Amino acid sequence: MSQHTLSVLVEDTPGALARVSGLFSRRGFNIESLAVGPTEIVGVSRMTIVVNVDALPLEQVTKQLNKLINVLKIVELDPSDAVERELLLVKVKADAATRSQVIEIIQLFRAKAVDVGPDSITIEVTGDPGKLAAILRVLEPFGIRELVQSGKVAVGRGSRSITDRTLRQMISAS
Repeated sequence: MSQHTLSVLVEDTPGALARVSGLFSRRGFNIESLAVGPTEIVGVSRMTIVVNVDALPLEQVTKQLNKLINVLKIVELDPSDAVERELLLVKVKADAATRSQVIEIIQLFRAKAVDVGPDSITIEVTGDPGKLAAILRVLEPFGIRELVQSGKVAVGRGSRSITDRTLRQMISAS
């Protein structure tokens, strides 16, 4: 099995997410990461879905996804041809004695302190999964109080876009 990242454009309607994720669930595929948000086209959302699956079953699921009424377009993103990022918010114990060390780590990883309390710092980090895992390893000895991590978001490199002129015309005609 190998990891695949799908960029799926869907109509922004109630139930679209449930129908797409349900298709993966019915096939017994675990979605490792799922991020959904609006696009530059009003009424269209982009789902970035990461799954670990062989190529042939993925092809079958992709064909079935294309049959769903709310699905407009599906593209598999090759990691070498895409910009991929995740977001991590992590609250770390940091009292007066350890605060400067935590701040040095934040600067080293080009992260941001987004909240500072008397005994903790909340840090925002963006990057690939390797970078996020690395900062967590370094911060763990200080004591991680809480963390939340987004799914992967990705977009193809260069000037090409999956929301091309044809798709825009199709959306505006409906």
